[in-house]
Amino acid sequence: MRIGELAHRTGATPKAVRLYESRGLLGTVARAGSYRRYSGADVARVQMIRRAQALGFRLSELQGLPDIDTADGWERVARLVADRRAAVAQELARLTALDTMLAELQAELHRCDAQGLPVAPDACAAAGAVAPPVRNPAQFHAAAATDLKIAAP
Repeated sequence: MRIGELAHRTGATPKAVRLYESRGLLGTVARAGSYRRYSGADVARVQMIRRAQALGFRLSELQGLPDIDTADGWERVARLVADRRAAVAQELARLTALDTMLAELQAELHRCDAQGLPVAPDACAAAGAVAPPVRNPAQFHAAAATDLKIAAP
């Protein structure tokens, strides 16, 4: 198949396919005269490249992709995915800690408002339960409008 059909089947542009080829991500592409001829394996490889990019991988990280048909190639890609999953787990832990701190701040703001105190360090350190973490902006605006007596945006 030619580049246009490959692009159509994979959702990539012909320019992107040429970029993948120039970076060596497709391996050696067969030619018929001056035309590139792609196979089903190339379709699978371009789909994998696009999926990897959607998952946050950079093209430079995918250099072992042409060898994916080998045990070493599969092992390299598996390590790459495992490393990415570890990074995602670390980011989730960081975001969970941030969410906890934001919930504590929100609870403090609610306590200060309820006591009519200005928000200052230790100004309203009265004991109280930490408000549950807010999970979406609409929930925050509803809580803010109710608890802080302001109009929702």
